[in-house]
Amino acid sequence: MRIAVIAHDGKKAEMVQFLMKNRSFFLDKEVQLVSTGTTGQHALDAGLQVERVASGPLGGDAQIAAQITEGTVHMVLFFRDPLGKHPHEVDVSMLMRICDVHNIPLATNPSTATALLKSIS
Repeated sequence: MRIAVIAHDGKKAEMVQFLMKNRSFFLDKEVQLVSTGTTGQHALDAGLQVERVASGPLGGDAQIAAQITEGTVHMVLFFRDPLGKHPHEVDVSMLMRICDVHNIPLATNPSTATALLKSIS
């Protein structure tokens, strides 16, 4: 299973904390992580193994969406910052729409992400 992990700037630390807390799950289930550039770099810096694509504003959200349409990403954990302004909000909306079109589970906060992981335990 491949899971995409993405986080807005104000949520990157929270994403890394979530990934570290659930590290054994990802290892036990042999989950491959793919991430947008900056989020992926934070995960790598924390010692996690993750494939990085471009940063979100530079096309990374579109690259993840393409992988969804190709059938190679099976879940998306996208910790969004609902209070921040995001110049690439159109890309975020597109990614969320692609998840809906392809029936891909999408979590936008740690509580929902935890529930999704429990559903495949």
